[in-house]
Amino acid sequence: MGVKTRVVLFPFDLFGSGGAGAGAELLGDELREMLADNRRETVASRARAYTEHIRLREFSFDTLDKLQDWREQGRRAVRQALREGEFLVWITGNHLGALPVYDELSGSEDSLVLQLDAHLDIHHFADCTAELSHGNFLLHCAGPLPPLVNIGHRELLLTPEYIAEHYQAAHPAADLVLDAARVLKEVGRHSQSAKRAFLDLDCDVFDPAFFPAVSRPVPFGMSSQQVLAVIEAAWSERMAGVILSEFDPGRDDNDRCLSTLAWLLEYLLLRLHEG
Repeated sequence: MGVKTRVVLFPFDLFGSGGAGAGAELLGDELREMLADNRRETVASRARAYTEHIRLREFSFDTLDKLQDWREQGRRAVRQALREGEFLVWITGNHLGALPVYDELSGSEDSLVLQLDAHLDIHHFADCTAELSHGNFLLHCAGPLPPLVNIGHRELLLTPEYIAEHYQAAHPAADLVLDAARVLKEVGRHSQSAKRAFLDLDCDVFDPAFFPAVSRPVPFGMSSQQVLAVIEAAWSERMAGVILSEFDPGRDDNDRCLSTLAWLLEYLLLRLHEG
């Protein structure tokens, strides 16, 4: 109660998943429309719990000058929100656009990131670029990564030893099928043990049958209900922010992916502000 939410629209989508920047902008439009509808409503609604507690900031990367220091611009925005004790909702284009959040959390053993993602973003294979991309951006963090727990990945070739160098734990999607209760219990344990926690939701964690609007869909993914179960298992008073990425509206089907994310955003805002 009394928490302010800072929504940052950061439509960065270079070096992979071009087009996802438009997804961040579209979600921003959806959120503004949602807030405007709430303010026009004359009948008592649960939306009153969060509507006047949202601050919205939008970045633009439509010129080369604006792209020059994109990471530092992002870090300053993250730093300001966390310094002021605001709940951070970071909506970006491709997953690489989450790097400023990781940069700002780097070296913090007290800040856990629970990552829902089909990929582990530490790719280092011979045919992968060593330069910064959305497939290896965690290797380019400004400092030591914060503690990371992945849920829902479908990596088949990365070795457990290599994964353990970067992740505190990694629960593949298959584990949610074979032993969901154990995974959800582990997620809750990780979240409760952290001083503060962040949810990082890359939309390709969803199975493409449910969510086709991503540039690199991976089969055998999570359903919407499974994603919601993980969020509920992770949620506590320690939750300090949510990251959303990799929504490519050009691949959407009759706006069903947009509707999924809009519903989830409002669900999270209610979860936070109703206390």
